[in-house]
Amino acid sequence: MAWYLYIAVIAAGFAAGFINTLAGSGSLITLPVLIFLGLPPTVANGTNRVAILIQNIVTTDSFRRQKVLDWRGGAQLALPAIVGSVIGAQIAVNLNEEMMRRTIGLLMVVMLVVILVNPKRWLHGKSDILGKRISWQQVIIFFGIGIYGGFIQAGVGIFLLAGLVLGAGYNLVRANAVKVLIVLAFTVFALGVFIANHQVNWGVGLLLAVGNASGGWVASRMAVERGAEFVRWLLIAVIIVSAAKLLGAFDWVGQLF
Repeated sequence: MAWYLYIAVIAAGFAAGFINTLAGSGSLITLPVLIFLGLPPTVANGTNRVAILIQNIVTTDSFRRQKVLDWRGGAQLALPAIVGSVIGAQIAVNLNEEMMRRTIGLLMVVMLVVILVNPKRWLHGKSDILGKRISWQQVIIFFGIGIYGGFIQAGVGIFLLAGLVLGAGYNLVRANAVKVLIVLAFTVFALGVFIANHQVNWGVGLLLAVGNASGGWVASRMAVERGAEFVRWLLIAVIIVSAAKLLGAFDWVGQLF
């Protein structure tokens, strides 16, 4: 691999780690880069999980040090997500993902409307959620999100934030902290499925992880310092771009020119 491709992989990882930590969909940057390098889509999907794992180890520790991480709540919500992720990763080993990408793009458009219509709920959350046991509704929600996260990863952070804010009552800063803990937990198991199926390129994955971890650490500090309002606007921007990407809007524009 040429020297400039090493820089490109790390730079893509940094951008993805930054976006993943504050919102989600950073894998929409890294997956095309990995495929461009010649990795088959299934191997690119598995290799990307190496960087995601290391990124979330770093960011979880950063949020913990800044005292915004709800360990107990995150651990409870991670359990159904882990079960779902193993199922999703097993599906991803053999399944074409195009139809799911289109569906997720439409769901992101719906989520964008929800964020714009009721901003206060995303900014303030509920004050009495810490220490509470999770409900069956939350188990179902995070099990479903886990299936998607195990399947493709791209965009899972956005759906986790929606579940954590609208379903569990966190504000955006605390939701981001719990989100990275959940992603860390289920990525361990999803990555195991890809390893078992020989769909991980460790050299590229570890190189990508350097960028992901660096971007995630910067973003975790910024989330706490800038607050929920900053995270909300970044989330809105990421959802718009991600939905356009998943629905093929960029391809349509490219055909026009």
